Formats: sequence, C-alpha cells, structure tokens
Amino acid sequence: MNKRFLLCTVVLLYTTGFLFAQATKNIQTKRYDVAAFVWPSYHPDDWAKIFWPDGIGEWQTVISNKPKFPGHEQPRYPLWGYINEADPYVAEMEINAAADHGVNVFIFDWYWYDGMPFLEGQLNDGYLKARNNNRVKFYLMWANHDVNTTWDKRNSDDAFSRKNQSLIWRADIDRKEFERVAIRWIEKYFKQPSYYKIDDKPVLMIYDLVKLVQGLGGVEQTKDAFKWFREQTVKAGFKGLELQLSMRKETDKGLSAIPGDNIGTQKDVVEKLGFNSLTHYQFVHFTNVDRDYNVILNDVIKEWKTVSNSYAAKYYPHVSVGWDASPRTYGLQPGIVKNNTPKNFENALMEAKKFVDAHPNQAPLITINSWNEWTETSYLMPCTMFGYGYLEAVKNVFGKQ
Repeated sequence: MNKRFLLCTVVLLYTTGFLFAQATKNIQTKRYDVAAFVWPSYHPDDWAKIFWPDGIGEWQTVISNKPKFPGHEQPRYPLWGYINEADPYVAEMEINAAADHGVNVFIFDWYWYDGMPFLEGQLNDGYLKARNNNRVKFYLMWANHDVNTTWDKRNSDDAFSRKNQSLIWRADIDRKEFERVAIRWIEKYFKQPSYYKIDDKPVLMIYDLVKLVQGLGGVEQTKDAFKWFREQTVKAGFKGLELQLSMRKETDKGLSAIPGDNIGTQKDVVEKLGFNSLTHYQFVHFTNVDRDYNVILNDVIKEWKTVSNSYAAKYYPHVSVGWDASPRTYGLQPGIVKNNTPKNFENALMEAKKFVDAHPNQAPLITINSWNEWTETSYLMPCTMFGYGYLEAVKNVFGKQ
C-alpha cells in the first residue's frame, strides 16, 4: 500500500468521522417547543367555591373519584399529593420536572366571566412568582366557552346528559369588553420575559371560534377587532401578534354564530379572520376516542395532514395523553380512550416529531393535552398508576430541553 493511498484513506476516515459527529451533534441539539396545556383549577379560589366548596379547587373531585366498572382504570391520583398550584414553591417544582423531561412551554387556560378574570391564581401567584420560570415559557389560551354545572360533581351528571345544562356564565363578550381583555393580555402577560413568541410575536390562542364571532357581532366585526388588537400589540413594542386557533373537526359544515346566520365553514372564517396558526386542544374534539389509542392515532395523523394541506395558516400537531371524563360524574360517561400507556403516548410523540421535522418552515411547536387534566384523565404529571411514565415518554423523544 503506497503512502499517498494510506494518507488519503486516513484523511477520508477523519473527515467522515468529523461530519458524522457534527451531524449527530446537530440532531441532538435541535430544539422542539413542547407545550402542555394547563388547567388552572387546583388551588384555593373563593370564586371557584361555587363548584368546589371545600376550597381546594378541583382536587375535591379527584379525591372522590371511584371506578365505574370492573377493569376501569380509575382512580388516578397525583404522586405528589394534592398540591397548591398557586404556590410559587410548588410552581418551581413543577417547572423543574417539566423542563427536566422536555416540556418547555405551558399553555395556560385563561378565563374571563362577568367582567373579570377567573382562575388566574396558578399563573399569577404560582408560575409568575417562581424563581425558575425562565426554564419553561408560557402563553395563553383564552378558554372562551360558556360554563354550566359540568365542573360541579353534585350536578354534573345532568349537565353531561343534557337533562339540565343550567347556564352559569356566558363567555361571549362585545367589542368594548374585548378591548379591556386584550389590553390585560398585552400589559400583564405579553410583556413577561418568559412569554412564548413565534418570530418574536406573542402567541394568543382562542378556544371557541363561534363564541368569539357571536360576542363581537359577526365575522367582519371580529376581523376589525383583530386588526385593532394587532395594532395595539405593535404599539406595545412587539413585532406583531401570532393569533392561534384551537380547531374542531375539519368539515364542510357551516357555522352559526348568530342565530340563523351561517357565517361559513371553519376554514372560511379562519381565513377571513387571518389566523396565523392552528392546533387542537383534545383528540375528543375531532375524532371518536372510545377506541384503542393506537387506532385513534392513525386518524389523528390523517387529521394533521388534512389541516396542514388545506389551510394557509400553519398547523402545529397536537397529541392528547388520553380521555376519560368520568371522574367528574357519579355515573359513567361514555367515550374512554383505551390502552393509552406511556409507551403508546411516546409513539404518538414520535409521529408529532416527524411532522415537525417535515415542516422546517414553521416553529418546532407541538401541543399536548395536558399537564394536569386529572378529571379528564389526560395529564403528564406523575400519578399512582404510571409514576413518571408520561413525562419519561416526553424525555425519551425530545430529551431534556
């Protein structure tokens, strides 16, 4: 073997090894925005005593949970106990556990009823006062849905069965009220250093498209309100506003926001209003969940592709841990996800990661339901049944972020 050939071989091997190491490093250091919804009901709140009179929030419902049939995988109890999530020291523990397992964004459900905010305690007194909240960013989902007795276990069976859906609070608000709310979002939350942004634009998700349009008086009126909202966000020093929608199942069915007024399909309204991006809140919103998790996942992946290919707005894939709302009632509520083990959940996360990797022109965002939906049986937090299994599933796919 001549010296030149040997030298070329050594150089080639070295170069190949170097490139492989760099490629591996790039793969390992790629960042994903793994965002878990937060249901902020697990803390003392005087106003919330209308639903949970014991004064500990919806932990009252979790404590009373019992199985409804042989083999029912209930109750699910928190491994950490019935913590006060509005305590900044508790928030620090949650933030560390989330970040250490790859969850680096919280999406707080945010409510406004009767002219004031509801259930802001976990965000304001817990997360925002936590000394380590720079480890996990946050953004808001305006949960603009009406409230009946579904949250109140004493009356929830009738609410779920539609025998009695007594309305407690309406969620639709007019333009004047919308402006009050939007200014609160900008001043109190968007300006926080840890607020999550896409392209340097704060993200605001809206839960119910119909309720939004209903309150503001129509599609054109809503479009004008959004224009004003975007302008105010820019005036506050931001590059713009990322308006995001929590979608329902994609169909050709028309929406009716004002009685007798067909405002168009979901796609029509989304495009008229200029939403920047889309995701989902829960599998139950767009597919039959009374099946095996792996079967559900096949339909979920199809829905991701359908929405992504059909809309101008970017779609961010959503993964739900599961669904079983029976903890909220005494009777059995139909529609329970089967076989939603941490391993199967991990497979779903792998599919979401593939989707993100296949769309490099958009933020690497994945939404998960949820951090702590104990009474809908869709949570990442450690539990008595699976321990840290769901969090470990996130870490196995995305690593510590």
